[in-house]
Amino acid sequence: MSAYGALAAAGYRAQVRDAATLFFTFAFPLIFLVVFGLIFSGQEVAETGRPYIAYTAPGVLSWGVGNAAVFGIAFTLMQWRRDDLLRLIRMTPTSLPTVLASRYVLALAVGVVQAVVFVAVALLPLFGLELDARWPLALPVLLLGITAFLSMGVIIGSYADTPEAVAAIANCLMVPMAFLSGSFLPLEMMPSWLQTLSRALPLRYFNDAVSAALTGGGGLGDIAVGCGALLAFTAVFAAVGLKTFRWSNRA
Repeated sequence: MSAYGALAAAGYRAQVRDAATLFFTFAFPLIFLVVFGLIFSGQEVAETGRPYIAYTAPGVLSWGVGNAAVFGIAFTLMQWRRDDLLRLIRMTPTSLPTVLASRYVLALAVGVVQAVVFVAVALLPLFGLELDARWPLALPVLLLGITAFLSMGVIIGSYADTPEAVAAIANCLMVPMAFLSGSFLPLEMMPSWLQTLSRALPLRYFNDAVSAALTGGGGLGDIAVGCGALLAFTAVFAAVGLKTFRWSNRA
């Protein structure tokens, strides 16, 4: 527990002292909310008759939370391995689960704060998001989504050896996924083959489950399917991440 607490505290201090990271973690998704919210203000999706904000707000929220989880753990593992901190940690009784758990609790805290700030802004009259009565169900969905994307970030952080490599790999995965999963534009507006392709992406299920919980854009079945899919992706990513994890660049 002492090692876990020390690693968690060190991660927290590094997080709050890095102004650039704080900006991109919290402000970057809000920029997309403002842009799409103003562009599609008062408009409805022709295919469903629902307002655009009911799609874009949950979608951008899911993408922003997932993005922060991926980049947060990937950059940390890369830097700690490059600076030989992981090798030094390995020489102590600290286990790999302890190292990852210290980052996991920080990612959960960041994701929850992100979600609260994002929803509070989306509820402003300027954007007009309306919450469904079952909005509390979004919390377990967020926790499962953060877990899935954190597991993906472990793979990236174990593979990449430089900050540039982390940014390139993570962006190549997260940016196209945002468009293909309906984070920025409703899936109903996309060709049927793209909608089918999106079912292979974890962000699709994250978006659908958050949307169903926050805005009623689906039923309890959609939330259950989304949670189940995120658990499945977590299992796959975690297995690959543990297999590829490196304590040192020398290995």
